[in-house]
Amino acid sequence: MLTAAQKTRVALVIMGFILVTGALLSRLFWLQVLHPSHWVTIARRQHLQVLELPPTRGAILDRNLKPLAGSIRLTSVFADPRHLKNPAGTARLLAPVLKKSAAELEVLLSHQDRGFVWLARRISNQSAAQIRALRLSGVDVVMEPQRVYPQGVLASHLVGFSGVDTQGLEGLELAYDRILKGEPGWRWLARDARRRPVGTWEGPMVTPRDGLELVMTIDTAIQFIAERALDQAFQKWRAKGASIVVMNPMTGEILALANRPTFDANQYEQTSADVRRNRAVTDTFEPGSVFKIVTASVALTKGVVRPEENFYCENGTYQVAGRLLHDYRPHGWLTFRDVIAQSSNIGTTKVALRLGPAPIYEGMQAFGFGVPTGVGLPGEVGGKVKPPSQWSRPSITCIPIGQEVTVTSIQLAQAISVIANGGYLVKPWVVREIRHPSGAVVKAFKPIVVRRVIPSETVQQMREILTAVVETGSGKLAVVDGFRAAGKTGTAQKVEPSGVYSISRTMASFVGFVPAENPVLTIAVTVDEPQPLHTGGVVSAPVFQQVATETLAYLRQGELLKTAQNEIQ
Repeated sequence: MLTAAQKTRVALVIMGFILVTGALLSRLFWLQVLHPSHWVTIARRQHLQVLELPPTRGAILDRNLKPLAGSIRLTSVFADPRHLKNPAGTARLLAPVLKKSAAELEVLLSHQDRGFVWLARRISNQSAAQIRALRLSGVDVVMEPQRVYPQGVLASHLVGFSGVDTQGLEGLELAYDRILKGEPGWRWLARDARRRPVGTWEGPMVTPRDGLELVMTIDTAIQFIAERALDQAFQKWRAKGASIVVMNPMTGEILALANRPTFDANQYEQTSADVRRNRAVTDTFEPGSVFKIVTASVALTKGVVRPEENFYCENGTYQVAGRLLHDYRPHGWLTFRDVIAQSSNIGTTKVALRLGPAPIYEGMQAFGFGVPTGVGLPGEVGGKVKPPSQWSRPSITCIPIGQEVTVTSIQLAQAISVIANGGYLVKPWVVREIRHPSGAVVKAFKPIVVRRVIPSETVQQMREILTAVVETGSGKLAVVDGFRAAGKTGTAQKVEPSGVYSISRTMASFVGFVPAENPVLTIAVTVDEPQPLHTGGVVSAPVFQQVATETLAYLRQGELLKTAQNEIQ
C-alpha cells in the first residue's frame, strides 16, 4: 500500500511522462505534418546535389552541310568548398592530376561561402579517371561541351567563336547565340553520409534541349578559293589588311567572305581584337573610282549623257570649283564609255556638274550606301554619305569620284550586284536555314529585293561600259579566260592625320561580275595600303581574275553553272 507521498511522486512521474510525450508528439506533428518541406529541403541538401546538364550547342554548316563549327563533350572538375574538411590536403592531391599549383587550387577550395567552384575545364579522359579514383569529398566531375572549328581559319570571321562557357562572342556564334546554345537541364546526384558522390541519380530529371543548327549560304570550296587568292595578294603587296566578298548577285547569297589578317577560331584568344574583326562589314573607307558606277548609272538614267558622247579631259589637269583636279593618266577627248573605262576623274566630274548634287545623293541612297546592308553579321556599319545641304563647294568634284563618302566592302558587293542582276538592290544574307539537329527545317530564309534602282536600259549600258573597263580599260588584269567579265577599278588615297590626301597610302579595290551577259558571281576585292604598287587595277583586279576563274571552273562541275544561269533567266 502506497503512502500519500509515494502516490504523489508516482502521479508527478506519470504527468511528467505525459507532458514530455505530448511535447514530443506535438513537435513531431509540427515537423512531419505542418512544416515538412523545410526539413526535407535540408535533408536533400545534405544527401543530394543538383547538377546542371549542359545542352549541346548547335552546329554551323556550309550550304553543302559541311561542318564549320560543332561541339564535343569533355570532362570538367568542380568542387563544393563547404564540404571540404582539409582544403590544403585536397589541393595537394589534385595538383599533379590537374597540372596546377597546389597553392592556386587551395585558394579556390578555401571559399567556404561558395557552393560551387570550377577547378579545371575540359580535361583529358585519363585525368578524369584519376580524379574519380581519388574519391575526394566535395570534388566531382561532369561532362561539358567544348566548341570546335574543324576548318580552322576558313571562314573564321563569318562563323566567329564562342567562349569557355560556349557563349557566342563573335560572328554568327554571337548573332545567333540564343538559337545555337539551347537550354540546360538538371538532375540530383546522391551523396553518402560524408557527402561524397555515390554515383546514383535520384528524383526527376529535366533533359537539356540541344541548340538548333545553322546552314550558311557560303560554299567552303568557294571560300577556300577566295581566301587563298586574298592571302596571296595580302602577302605579296605587304598590305595592312584586305577583304573579299563573293556573292550571288541574283539572290544576295554570300558565297564567300574573308579578311586578312585572319585567325584560327580554335585559338582565338591568341590573337588581338584587331585581327578578329570582320573588316568587310566593320571597316569604312573612301571608295575612290569604284564609286563612279553610281555617278555613271544616275547620269545615264537621268539622260544627261550618252555612252558615245565626247568629253575633253583637259590632258590630266582641271581647275574646277576651287579645286585642282587630276587624272592618273592624262587624256584628251574621250567618249563617256571611255571616261569610265579609263577612270577619268575629270570626265566624271564634268558629267556630275550636269547632274547636280540632289540626283547624285539620291543615287547613292538608292544603291544602298549610307545604311547597313542588314547582312546579319555583328558590328556592321553603314558608312557615311552627306546630304546636299552639307556639301561644300568642292564636294561636287569629290563625291562623284568616291571622295568625301565612306563605304564598306559588302556595300560595294551589293552595289555592283545592282548592275549584274538587272537593276535591283538585293539584300545580302549568310544564313539559309535554321534546322533541328535531326535535320528538320525550323526556318528557311529567302532572297529579299529591297527596291528597283535603275531601269533595264541603263543596266545594259552599264554592263557594256564595265565590260570595256576589263577588256580595254584600267581593269585588264581582271580578264577571265573563256568568259567576258565586267567591273570597275578603284584607287582611293587615304586621308592623313593632317587632313590632306596621302601620296603613298591607298585603298586598292576592284568590283565586278562574271559572266558579263548572265552574271553568276559578284566579287568585291579591297586591299588596304598595298606596297610598293598601289592601284586597284594592279593589286585587286588579279584577285578577282583568280577567284572568278577557279570558282567558275568549280561551278561547271556537275553543270552547276548551267543550272545557275537557267535560274537567272
